[in-house]
Amino acid sequence: MLSLSQFQIKLSEQFISPAFSIEITTPGNYVLAGRNSAGKSLLLTALAGNGNPISGQRNADVVIGEVSVEKQQALIEKEKQKDSADILDVVPTPTRVFELFAQTNADYHTHPLYEELVHALRIEHILDNAFLSLSTGETRKVLIVMAWLSNASLILLDEPFEGLDVEAIAHFSAFLNSQTQASLILSANKLADIPKQMKATLIVMDNLAVAWRSDSTLSYEQICNELRTWFALGAEDVSAPPALTHDNENTSYSNSTQEQNTQEKPLPDTLIQLVDGWVKYDNRTIFENLNFTLKKNEHWQITGPNGSGKTCLLQMFTGDNPHCYTNNLTLFGIKRGTGESIWDIKKHIGIMSNALHMQYKVSASLEHVIISGFHDSIGLYSRPTLKERECAEQWLSVLGLQSKKHDSFQSLSFGDQRLVLIARAMVKHPTLLILDEPCNGLDEFNRQKTLKLIDILARTGNSTLLYVTHNSEERIPSIQHVLNMRDYNPKT
Repeated sequence: MLSLSQFQIKLSEQFISPAFSIEITTPGNYVLAGRNSAGKSLLLTALAGNGNPISGQRNADVVIGEVSVEKQQALIEKEKQKDSADILDVVPTPTRVFELFAQTNADYHTHPLYEELVHALRIEHILDNAFLSLSTGETRKVLIVMAWLSNASLILLDEPFEGLDVEAIAHFSAFLNSQTQASLILSANKLADIPKQMKATLIVMDNLAVAWRSDSTLSYEQICNELRTWFALGAEDVSAPPALTHDNENTSYSNSTQEQNTQEKPLPDTLIQLVDGWVKYDNRTIFENLNFTLKKNEHWQITGPNGSGKTCLLQMFTGDNPHCYTNNLTLFGIKRGTGESIWDIKKHIGIMSNALHMQYKVSASLEHVIISGFHDSIGLYSRPTLKERECAEQWLSVLGLQSKKHDSFQSLSFGDQRLVLIARAMVKHPTLLILDEPCNGLDEFNRQKTLKLIDILARTGNSTLLYVTHNSEERIPSIQHVLNMRDYNPKT
C-alpha cells in the first residue's frame, strides 16, 4: 500500500506543494486524469517520494518505479555530466543502452518481461547505441524498460505514451494490459493517454487537489464516458489575432515577416528544395535519398517513428544542423553554403520545437515570452511597445491564460509552457511556420483547440506550415501533403 496524509513537499525555494491525502492499494491500476496544471504530475512526484518532505506522512511498502519527463531529463543530464569528464583529462566513454539496463538489473537478460518489452517498444536496434545519441522518444523507451527492470511492484507513468510513435504506442498499450508484475498509476490529460481495454480506478485532479475518485474499478469505456465531459471542448470559435503592421504606433520595425517580404526582393514560389537529402552519424544512416520541395501555401505534415530523422530534417531547414551544408539544399531562394547569413534564413521562420522548449529557461513572464517571438530571442531584452503587449494579451486570451500574463513562465506546467511557445512561434505570422510535435503535453481541450487554430492558419494562407507529428490522429484537414520519413529510412 502507498498512502499520503496531509503530505507536503518542497520542490524549490519558491514552491511548496499543497497537502495531499490519498491511499493507493495494490494490486490494482489507477488513472490520474485532469487538464494541464491540475496537479497530476505534482501528486505523482509526492507519491514517488521526490522532493523534500515538509509536513504530513508518507507510508510506502511497495517498490516504486517512475517514468516521467523529469526522470528522463535527470537521466540525460547525468549522462551529459559523464560526457564532460574531458575537463579532468579523462576521455569520456559513452554509456550504451544495454549498460544502463545492466546498472538497473545485473540479470536484466533473464528478467521475465525484458524480451517482451524490448520488442513491444521496438528498440532492439538501439541496445548497443550510446544513450546520448538517441532521439527524445528513444530515451523515453529506455526509461520505460528500466522501470520494469527495477522489479518495481508499483510503476508511476506520467503520460505513458508521450513522445512514442504510433506503432510503439499500440504495442506498449497491449503490454500494459497484459503485464502482471506491477500495479500502475498513469496520468492522462487526454483520452489517448489511456490504454485501450484498461480497467482502473479513476482519480480526477483539479486545482492541485483530488476532485473526484471512482468508488470501484471502471472499464475502459466507463473511464472514457466520465472523462468526455471533463475534457469537453468549449463551443466558442477560436481565431488567430492579426499580425502587427507598420502603421501601428510605437512600432519601429516590421513585426510581420509577410510585410518584410514586400519590402525586400520577393521570395520565390519554392521556399525549400532538398535534392537527394541524407543524414548520417558515425555508421548510422538516419535517412537518405530524400527529395523534398515546399512551395508557398503548400502545407505539409511530416511523420514517422522515433529516430527516423524528423527533427534532423527540421534542424537542416532552420540552419541548426551542420548537414544543411553537406546537402544540396536551397532555402527561400538561397543555396546553403554560398556565404549567406543564418539570419537571412531565420528571419523567414517561426518555430516551436522540443529543443526550444528545453532551452527556454530564462526568468520571464508569459507576456514577455510571447513578445520575445517578435524579436526571435529567448527572453525579452527591450521594453515592449503598447501594441506588442496588446497582441500578447490577445494570444493569451486564445490560450485561456490571460489571467496569468504576469506569472513566471517557469511556474507553468509543461503543457501550459508548450501552449505559450506555440503562440510565440505564431505571433509574427512568419513565411514558414515550423511546428515540431506541437501537441505534446497538451490536454484534450487544448489539444483540439491548438489543432483547430493550426487549421485556421493553414487555410488563411499567411504562413506556410511544416507540421511534425508521430500521431496519425493529429491530421489537420487543411494540410493535404504528407512526408513519411519511414520511406527514407534504410532500416525499413
